[in-house]
Amino acid sequence: MALVPCQVLRAAILLSYCSILCNYKAIDMPAHQTYGGSWKFLTFIDLVIQAVFFGICVLTDLSSLLTKGNDSQEQERQLKKLISLRDWVMAVLAFPVGVFVVTMFWSIYIYDRELVYPKLLDNFIPAWLNHGMHTTVLPFVLIEMRTTHHQYPSRSCGLAAVCTFAVGYILWVCWIHHVTGVWVYPLLEHLSPGVKIIFFAAVTVIINVFYLVGEVLNNYIWDTQKCIEEGKEKPKLD
Repeated sequence: MALVPCQVLRAAILLSYCSILCNYKAIDMPAHQTYGGSWKFLTFIDLVIQAVFFGICVLTDLSSLLTKGNDSQEQERQLKKLISLRDWVMAVLAFPVGVFVVTMFWSIYIYDRELVYPKLLDNFIPAWLNHGMHTTVLPFVLIEMRTTHHQYPSRSCGLAAVCTFAVGYILWVCWIHHVTGVWVYPLLEHLSPGVKIIFFAAVTVIINVFYLVGEVLNNYIWDTQKCIEEGKEKPKLD
């Protein structure tokens, strides 16, 4: 895909996330007024991650255009730092957290929506906004992976960062329960302490698996693309 269409696409996705966040924050829900506010929900945290990530993408595109044809080594160095940041956020946060939110939400929703998204929420959140938070995240991040090559960190560093995020969020959920006596997600109310530990461990493993899936998928897409381009460059034999 050409550079300019990619730039426009990323800008459009960024605007869509800004719209979703603004509409979500404008909703007067009781849960927003309790301890932790919107920040206790992984869905909201993921929306912020995606918006920040695509904001970095747009900033990288603009910087790339501004430095094109410029011989300034300092600008080139700053651009490389920005690209490294973009790739790290994609690898460690945007892809694994985004895919986790979509797959876990709809898996539990199909099994029993009351465990994760009670029917009562339909009175506050319109269907289009629900899909903006829990569905379009996946195609958006896949489009980004397909249109731009991202350099993943070393596997050990990447997995360590993902584990840190997962454990940090789990501790945050437990702290909210400690303070309020209420679990963020109704599902947790039905689990015994031992099962909760197993559940939290499984969640950490799953999000790490999604990190590995992203790494493999990124390498597959761009190794295949490289092979195709090299094949086109080879002269045809008579």
